[in-house]
Amino acid sequence: MDFSNRNAQPQNVAPGVTSSASTSTASRKSNKDDSKLGRIGLVVAVVAVAILLLFLVLLVARSTTTSDNSDEHKLVDTSKLQAVFLSTGQVYFGNIQQLNNRYFVVNNIYYLQTSSTGTSTTAAAANTSVSLVKLGCELHSPYDKMVINRSQVTFWENLQDNGQVAQAVKTFKKQNPTGQKCSDSASSAPSTTNNVQGSTNTTTNSNTTTKP
Repeated sequence: MDFSNRNAQPQNVAPGVTSSASTSTASRKSNKDDSKLGRIGLVVAVVAVAILLLFLVLLVARSTTTSDNSDEHKLVDTSKLQAVFLSTGQVYFGNIQQLNNRYFVVNNIYYLQTSSTGTSTTAAAANTSVSLVKLGCELHSPYDKMVINRSQVTFWENLQDNGQVAQAVKTFKKQNPTGQKCSDSASSAPSTTNNVQGSTNTTTNSNTTTKP
């Protein structure tokens, strides 16, 4: 008799043990991958929403700014002079070439110069003259163009052709067809002099200029 295989008994393996362990490992790996993909998707979604919101804010801001500037610029009558009043109390007359939320660009600029004449120390007895001076012959010799910070502008307005300022500018240009000559004192802009003691206005020539 052959007893060589007497002890070679088949091993009893619990059914489903190996299969269950493999399934559990695969399940954990799948859950981990799903969780990682979920986090990545969430981050991407948050970034996309933030970019979209930023784009919308910039678009609305730009649209509003453009609309405001465009609407205000349409109010500038290019055939007239404008007066630009500053928070410092100074006022400049000229032509507004450009305006936006940051600055005004003005050329053909004039400004007012006030002086008192007479020997009396009392305001009632003194004569006060208001001169309209052409920008350009000041000590620092500026060009006839000015960029004014928008925050310094309190308001601006178009001027009528029959006003004293517009008429004085017209007279100055007629007297100086080739432009202002700083070496010639007679080329200064005409001024409107208001006599405090009287009620009449006279037109004279201003022979001095001061820094605005």
